[in-house]
This record gives sequence, C-alpha cells and structure tokens, in this order.
Amino acid sequence: MKAEIERWIKKGEQLKQKGFDISRDEDLSIALMNLVSLEEHFYFTAMKTNDAKYLDMLKAVRSLRKKLLGKIVKNPQGEEWCISKHLLATSMRLVEVGTKELSQNGVKNAEPYFKSAFEIHSLFFAINLKMIDSKKMKITLKNKKDGKMMQKFSGIMKKIIDCCKEW
Repeated sequence: MKAEIERWIKKGEQLKQKGFDISRDEDLSIALMNLVSLEEHFYFTAMKTNDAKYLDMLKAVRSLRKKLLGKIVKNPQGEEWCISKHLLATSMRLVEVGTKELSQNGVKNAEPYFKSAFEIHSLFFAINLKMIDSKKMKITLKNKKDGKMMQKFSGIMKKIIDCCKEW
C-alpha cells in the first residue's frame, strides 16, 4: 500500500510540474459544490413558491456549473461526468451535516461526516486526475468493509494538495 501511495504522490507531483494547479482545482471544486447546492435550492424554492423565476435562475446556475465542471472533468469515460457532479454534491451535503452536528453536538459527532466528506471529495480528484484505473483497481470485500480504498485517496490528497502554497 505504501508503494502505491508513493506512486500516486509522484504522479501528483508530475502533474504540478506540467503546470497543473491542483489547489486551483480544489478551490474550483468547492465553487462547483456550491453551484450544485444553488441548483437544488432554486428547484425547491420554485416548487414551494410556484414561481417560475427560480427555475430560470436554476437554468442559469446550471449552465455556469456545467461550464466550470468541464475545467476539471476532462474527457470523461462512461458516466464520470455525472459521477463527478454527484461526488461533489455528496461531499457538500456531508460538510453541511457535519457543520450542523458540530454546532449542536460537538466535534465527536461531526467528525464522521467531515471524514466522509473529505473521502468523497478525494475520490472526485482521484477519478479526475486519472490516478485510478477502474480496470486495474482492486476492490476486495475487505477493502469495502474497512474503508481502506477511500482512506488511500484521502491520504494522497492530503499530501499533494496544498491550497496555501501560492508560489
């Protein structure tokens, strides 16, 4: 496992050397999460108020989200486009639930949500940085049960993404 993580970190460093700005894409992914969330809110507001102007706003936000998602999700295979959108939406919702838990019930109750949100966000990048090859990926029942696959992606993202480095 250590060799595999080191290989992925090396691949991340190679992407950086080619001019790929991972921290920019991390910021963009957060913006995309919020755009997906806005789409949902415009939909629910339209349904609750019976006011079609919110559907027009939804359409405009969706158009922007599609354009910006294309900056990260390049040459999607199979359903990677939709998978990517749903990974970001899931991550955002888990952060929101974690934040509510944090304010109402403390850190201990919030941590599982925050951890899951980061793992899902990391999976988004693992797919879109082409760090995983679904044909070669070994998913065993043990990996599924103990969550090691998601932990691998999270560990890698912690090492290759540093949004505070602007040099």
